[in-house]
Parts: sequence; structure tokens; C-alpha cells
Amino acid sequence: MDTTDTTALRAVALVCTLSPSPGSSSSQLLAEQTMAALGEHGVTGGIIRIADHDVRSGVQTDMGDGDAWPEIRDAVLSADILIVSTPIWLGHPSSIAQRVMERLNAELSESDDQGRMLTYGKVAAVCVVGNEDGAHKVSADLFQGLNDVGFSLAPNAVTYWVGEAMQGTDYQDLDKTPEKTAATTATLAANTAHLARRLKASPYPPSS
Repeated sequence: MDTTDTTALRAVALVCTLSPSPGSSSSQLLAEQTMAALGEHGVTGGIIRIADHDVRSGVQTDMGDGDAWPEIRDAVLSADILIVSTPIWLGHPSSIAQRVMERLNAELSESDDQGRMLTYGKVAAVCVVGNEDGAHKVSADLFQGLNDVGFSLAPNAVTYWVGEAMQGTDYQDLDKTPEKTAATTATLAANTAHLARRLKASPYPPSS
């Protein structure tokens, strides 16, 4: 844990598996491991599996008629850190991850009394799992979108695991977490918590 600053931080992880609970999910597992790693740096928070909620398609903060996004948005805006965890499907983030990004697009129209997006000062990171190569491509897609809608990214802001091509092993089926993935998750947590504390102590300047 960073002993130089004990500022309390909160994180929320949005798990974008296509499988609703109680179905097993490698994306859920890697998000849980990332939240545990963040806990080593004094970060608390929770995990939301998007498939369990009626998140409507669209680019508004509230699509009405039972849309679950406003409550999830409140959790995101109340947190200092956002984790987006997605599987790779056909070389891309899941359709649910894309829907989350589309809903976050609405933040482009929201600002505080100093003209800053409400997401300014919040730090994002990404978890990716799959059975084929593509983790760098998927994280690049999400990084660009998250940065566009106001989130900051620390160095090494992705942790991932991809299995051998054309094989069926899932991350959750491994006997133990690979050392490289565990080390990458730990680095993500340390850097993300560090940046979140710095931004909380010293916010971005007003936007003109």
C-alpha cells in the first residue's frame, strides 16, 4: 500500500460479460482480482455485472422507462476509479462493453460549474480476457473512448489474459493465476490508485 498518502478512494468495476449472474465469467474473475489488488492500496468499492441490469441502448444519461443506467452512472460518478472488464468477441470488446461506452458518451454534454466534464479527475483502467489474441486492440479501443469522455489513464492501465488460439480454455478454468497476469494486475492497481490520489488532491484546471 502507498504509505505516503492515505486518501480514501472508491472504485467501481463494470463487468461486460454477455452472461448474466449466476453464470460463471472470466471477466468477472479478473475484475474481482483487480478490485482486490486495488484494495492493497486502500481502495474500496464494488462490482456491477451489466448483463444483470436493463441498460438501454443510446447516448443519453437516462433513456427512461426503467433504464438502469442512471443508477449505474451514479455509482461511476461517485467513484474515483472506473474499471471496465470485457471479454474479446470476434476481435472486439463485447457488445455490452460497447453499450457502456455509448452511455458514457453522454458525459460529453455534462459539466461542473467550472466547465469540466464530471468525469474529469477520475481514473479508468481495463481488464480483458479471451481465447484469441486481441487484448491490445481491445484495450486501445476502450482507452480512446474512456479518454474521450473525460477519464484519465495511468501507465499500464490494462491487465489481460488470452489463451492459445483456437482452443477452449477460459481464464476462470486455469488452476492458478499466471504470474505475468498477476504482476500486471498489481501494477495496474498501484499506478491507478496513485494517479487517482494525485488528481483528487490537485484537480484539473477549469475548462474555457
